[in-house]
Amino acid sequence: MKRQTIKNEYLQLTTLDYGAIIQELLVPDRNGNLTNCVAGFKDSAEYLKDERFLGACVGRFAGRISGTQLHIGDSSFPIEAEKGVHLHGGKKGLGRRIWKIKEFDTGREPFVTYEYFSPHLEEGYPGDLQVKVTYQLLGNTLRILHEATTDRPTVVNLTNHSYFRLDREASPDHLQVQIFAEKRLETGEDLVPTGKLLPVAGTEYDFQSMRPLGSTRLDTPYVFDPAKDPKALAYSPVSGIRLTVESNQPALVVYTPKDLPSICFETQNYPDAPNHPSFPSCVLHPGETYGNESFFRFDLLP
Repeated sequence: MKRQTIKNEYLQLTTLDYGAIIQELLVPDRNGNLTNCVAGFKDSAEYLKDERFLGACVGRFAGRISGTQLHIGDSSFPIEAEKGVHLHGGKKGLGRRIWKIKEFDTGREPFVTYEYFSPHLEEGYPGDLQVKVTYQLLGNTLRILHEATTDRPTVVNLTNHSYFRLDREASPDHLQVQIFAEKRLETGEDLVPTGKLLPVAGTEYDFQSMRPLGSTRLDTPYVFDPAKDPKALAYSPVSGIRLTVESNQPALVVYTPKDLPSICFETQNYPDAPNHPSFPSCVLHPGETYGNESFFRFDLLP
């Protein structure tokens, strides 16, 4: 398992070739002390046993797909499912594969690019898929670009699954959170979207104005106009670190696990999009390039 580190005057990022994982993201707090703003393992070998997808590139389809068949046009493809739900691309997906380092640059705007070739019918998905993910430091911003091309129609929905920690507190309840979404996807007990979009105003899911997370725990797909930013903010009054999330994607899955003091901002297409014609299309055709470009900016507030 190989580690790569890039840094500038604001940020230091360490990634792994296993799962294209973000292992460490160091950000100075208001006192100048470096804070690792992602949850992870110091021992890289621990990721081989990880079930949370900590910091990984997940896909080919991030999030959930209902059923045991993937339907594309007139064709159907069996996919792995647990209790009728396919999650994060299958048993291994992309987050449990060894990626190749394609480019590595330590210049003014340092970056590392990983690539992975996913053959036809890997995890049941059709098409030979060539995938790339680039992590780049732009001042106080981490840019993540997921790209993919295919040789036959397939579905693609990639995201990074970092668990952000803006301080070392034992609970995330104090975090100030703002999510710039008027609607969310309704989900069932299995967390799969029903197809309905619901207003968030006046509900526990309403973070249109910044407020403490409190006891609210989310595993919620929020929907947006992809052209409008920002998508979300999170601020720690303890460290003074504020995270701003921007993305060209139409959805943001916000996840706050019950047993890890962190918050995930998974920029992506709508979960279960293959089964809902009314959702934005997730089908990638030959000659097209899939692109998920997201920015995570770290500012300091008094």
